[in-house]
Amino acid sequence: MSFEVCVKAAAGDPEILGDCPFSQRVLLTLEEKKVPYKMHLINVNEKPQWFLEMNPEGKVPVIKVDDKWVPDSDVITGVLEEKHPSPPLAPPPEHSSVGSKIFPAFVKFLKSKDPNDGSEQALLDELKALDDHLKDHGPYINGENICAVDLSLAPKLYHLQVALGHYKNWTIPESLSHVHNYMKLLFSRESFEKTNPAPDHVVAGWAPKVNA
Repeated sequence: MSFEVCVKAAAGDPEILGDCPFSQRVLLTLEEKKVPYKMHLINVNEKPQWFLEMNPEGKVPVIKVDDKWVPDSDVITGVLEEKHPSPPLAPPPEHSSVGSKIFPAFVKFLKSKDPNDGSEQALLDELKALDDHLKDHGPYINGENICAVDLSLAPKLYHLQVALGHYKNWTIPESLSHVHNYMKLLFSRESFEKTNPAPDHVVAGWAPKVNA
């Protein structure tokens, strides 16, 4: 069974994969499950008519399942797990929300113009919680085998690293060694190397929010 998936194209270059972490999450899931798929790169600033006809909301990612287009990365990865249960990627319930507050904390800190608003410390607290979890349960969220939570966190941590490094000259403290090791593991996986956007596309993608 082959899937069709629509994901964001790079701004200014519709032939290159764009900077959407939710699109990459879906692609990572397809790659890790070794599921064949056809990828459509969508210019979100000039969405093609065929795309809007089958997906009126115009959101990416969407995936075609049984002749029906399904949006939302949470829903899509659940469908993929159901239809392709091997290798299993569903995490145990107690680990399903690990790291879930990192991305909103990152966005708030990235957009912050006030160094005293607590947004940096809030991000550090979330990263420390992830580091503590990995210390006890690593190297991945659920131990030795990668799971869906890892595939959700990988693109978000990549965006965090690239965007904060560029816009704030900020890096994750070396003391969070388990997080650093975790990111190296994730970013070196074949699935990630095949699907990650170029750093300059990540930087460009966050520019409107940083400059708002």
